[in-house]
Amino acid sequence: MEGHGDQTMLKPSVILTGTAKEGSSGPPIGLVDIGVSEGAYLFRVALPGVRKDRSKVKFEIKSDGKVQIEGVMTGPGFLKESSAMYQMKVQQLCPPGPFTVSFKLPGPVDPRLSSPSFRPDGILEVVVMKSRAQPTVADSHPPL
Repeated sequence: MEGHGDQTMLKPSVILTGTAKEGSSGPPIGLVDIGVSEGAYLFRVALPGVRKDRSKVKFEIKSDGKVQIEGVMTGPGFLKESSAMYQMKVQQLCPPGPFTVSFKLPGPVDPRLSSPSFRPDGILEVVVMKSRAQPTVADSHPPL
């Protein structure tokens, strides 16, 4: 494809806070993939162990392309499965508590034109349209 070699690999600057920063082993939280098309960006963020129904994940996309994802990692020291109660002796997943993941898309976007999906495999996937003009609006999304 012509012009394909001109594209450089994007390496977003990702900032983790809260318990996402403390997790040192196990599947890492906050890994980000960003895709670019002519009219939109696609981003995928790894949130392993985050359950859509319990974590109250929300995100904000600003018109300059800044994305902030917030949530609460659930996971008490005790786990109840059916009739058995388990006390966690080894815990390598992100510890319980609030977390944020922040990064910036390669260019300006229209935050009103986004399509989020929280996949069952713990991946937050969002398509957001590129901005044709420079809007000044930020769009906060409700918990997924």
